[in-house]
Amino acid sequence: MFLARSLIKMSSPNPLLRLEQRAAEADQIIEYLKQQVQLLKEKASAQASVREEKRLTVENYKLKNEIEALKKQLLEKEKRRGVRDVPMPSVDSVTDVCSKPAPPKSTDAPPSGSPPTAVQSPPPKDEPKKKKQEKKGGEKAEKKQAAASQEDAKVDVSRLDLRVGRIITAEKHPDADSLYVEQVDVGEAAPRTVVSGLVKHIPLEQMQNRMAILLCNLKPAKMRGVVSQAMVMCASSPDKVEILDPPSGSVPGDRVSVQGFPGDPDKELNPKKKVWEQVQPDLRTDQSCVATYKGAAFEVAGKGVCRAQTMSNSGIK
Repeated sequence: MFLARSLIKMSSPNPLLRLEQRAAEADQIIEYLKQQVQLLKEKASAQASVREEKRLTVENYKLKNEIEALKKQLLEKEKRRGVRDVPMPSVDSVTDVCSKPAPPKSTDAPPSGSPPTAVQSPPPKDEPKKKKQEKKGGEKAEKKQAAASQEDAKVDVSRLDLRVGRIITAEKHPDADSLYVEQVDVGEAAPRTVVSGLVKHIPLEQMQNRMAILLCNLKPAKMRGVVSQAMVMCASSPDKVEILDPPSGSVPGDRVSVQGFPGDPDKELNPKKKVWEQVQPDLRTDQSCVATYKGAAFEVAGKGVCRAQTMSNSGIK
């Protein structure tokens, strides 16, 4: 009996060993199942990606067709409105929809069937030039109008740009015995060249470094090859000429005005309007040798009046 029980124990497996084997087998089965599940997931994901790619490709193709149709509609409407044909970007230049995570319908193009009013063609290239030309034309017209109104204004001494000047140097004209060529400071960055017919009336040494009154807005004129840019104002008679003196304390560039005749001088007197020729007959020295226009004195504000040295009741030119 004892021997039989021992044989039975030896022939039957150990229960603990069987449990361990089954646990190991179960672990292997579980690992295998995990791998299978992972493979199935990857396969499903790959299939889903392929399906999504195909769907996006079809979607992209439809959108391209919609864009082309909208372009044609837009060009036809622009032509009917008379707008010049402007090159539009090709559909190939648009970023491919497949490279994006979702089809950008709302940003790339309006829905089919909706009016393409949001798409605006750029203005014609020549429009800025046209606006610039119109602006220039308007500015020129305004300048001409201002010049015309200035020229049509009342003619009086206020139209003359009379300034105090200092004759820095004077010398005889190389080609004319009766003319001096002077360099005159009239308050500008550089002296002006002035040609005066004073050789017979004023000695050369008296022309050096002296103050005078200059008419500065006559049109420059060439005199025996030298351009004169102003005129020295003088009391004048057939026998005698004297340069008008500004009041004491005057400096080059001081404006000479006449009380009762306000206004700004012309930038340059138009010879065709003959402003100087109309004003000059009313320029005279009075009995006290004071330079006047229609009886009103030439003066530098706050400094006094302008006068000749000895010549009274004489014309000025």
